Amino acid sequence: MKVFRGYQHPALASQCALTIGNFDGVHRGHQAMLALLKNEAQHRGLPACVMTFEPHPREYFSPATAPARISTLRDKLTELARCGVDQTIVLPFNARLATQTPQAFISDVLVDGLRAKYVLVGDDFRFGAKRAGDYAMLDAAGDQQGFDVARMNSYEVHGHRVSSSAVREALAQGRMEDAARLLGRPYSISGHVVHGRKLGRELGFRTLNLRFSHWKSAAAGIFAVHVHGLADSPLPGVANLGVRPSLDARDINAGRVLLETYCLAWPASLGSEEAYGKIIRVELLHKLHDELTYDGLDALQTGIARDCDDARAFFASMHTETSRQTTRDRI
Repeated sequence: MKVFRGYQHPALASQCALTIGNFDGVHRGHQAMLALLKNEAQHRGLPACVMTFEPHPREYFSPATAPARISTLRDKLTELARCGVDQTIVLPFNARLATQTPQAFISDVLVDGLRAKYVLVGDDFRFGAKRAGDYAMLDAAGDQQGFDVARMNSYEVHGHRVSSSAVREALAQGRMEDAARLLGRPYSISGHVVHGRKLGRELGFRTLNLRFSHWKSAAAGIFAVHVHGLADSPLPGVANLGVRPSLDARDINAGRVLLETYCLAWPASLGSEEAYGKIIRVELLHKLHDELTYDGLDALQTGIARDCDDARAFFASMHTETSRQTTRDRI
């Protein structure tokens, strides 16, 4: 998948089939829309194209009250590529775009910029300054300017609408299995492993650290996880996603969202320093508890050890259930 910052780039396809949205989480509803887009694109001999925004428009207008992000831009692009999208345009959401009229967005971006011949939107799609543009306006413009417009209704599972808001709610409440059902996969976060304070080593629990700039996490707490990217098979572990309230407030990372992951079994082939700089993906499978504040390092060490024991118990139960299911399937 090709990724472009903005729509004024010589390598963009000469025409495209397009869908527009934030696609936060790329959940099952998004996946259904992308499957329809891909089918229409193939039928028309066009590349399937997604336009998304960075930052999220609500983050631009009101950072303090904007919803937590389900996925980082990296993870969003990874999932879009997995869904078969040919090219993605990441459009900077700035003052110019925020004040652009719906008519100007259609003519400047969709027609002149991307030369879209087919545009697929959701049933709640709004665009342009003050969200004045809607499906009816887009459909009328398509008739006049030579592109087809289609609308996809909400995607439901067992009568419940699949949405980014529903995923955020499940993650905020620690309902990881529900979030996985909405996403169609376990919730995961990826990034480069960076250096930290090395406090984990002092406590006997060396961690893999992923740091996020200007990111409000949709999930928070202590989790049993699988780590991908360090070995041929996923490594079981324990992760702390949040701001680590037990850290000294003077620490440079205090108050910043950090994902710290301890692998329950470190690969013998991977030296103590060889993980730095690698891109890993951490699947958050089961929430153990919210972040806790400990009185000191001894209490913190004891708490981490207890979390490791609880995570091992979770993986043991998961293995037992998998074995039972395999036995049932054989009968």
